[in-house]
Amino acid sequence: MLCRAGALSHSHLHYFIDLFEREKIMGTEKVKGYLANFGLADRVMEFKESSATVAEAAADLGCEPARIGKTMAFDVAGQPMLVVIAGDGKVDNAKYKAKFHCKACMIKPDELVVKVGHPMGGVCPFAVCPGVPVYLDESLRRFDIVYPAAGTAASAVRLAVPELEHAAENFSGWVDIAKGWQE
Repeated sequence: MLCRAGALSHSHLHYFIDLFEREKIMGTEKVKGYLANFGLADRVMEFKESSATVAEAAADLGCEPARIGKTMAFDVAGQPMLVVIAGDGKVDNAKYKAKFHCKACMIKPDELVVKVGHPMGGVCPFAVCPGVPVYLDESLRRFDIVYPAAGTAASAVRLAVPELEHAAENFSGWVDIAKGWQE
């Protein structure tokens, strides 16, 4: 698809822009449709700028980075699993191994859509592929409101922690696998 000079042609550039916009709409619309089952679809926010990182999402939302619910995708014995962790938390490998009996192994970015149902930056605990378990980390419990992504790298959803627990697809329980967030 690249031209000989190494740049995208005008038509290819428009193709990729259109593809990006369709995926953005499909991802957010898919999550809104899922959250509508819980009366939460109106909480989804979309941004003109990327919210793919904790810092970007916090800036877009005007909140502290810790309130961003980052959804991490792991491969556990060949099966995908999601864990939502507070934005200031990092995976504690010893805690992870004690809980899941294996080393923490992230799903590769190019496999996320197929294995989880969302692209990198938009991975969230809503409208995921069938059978993907979702865990919430204890680091989230200290907040009343958190902001996980909503299916794209330019979206978020405002939820109370009990709403997140109730709406997380295939919710499998609370875990304590994060470090660095305790005061």
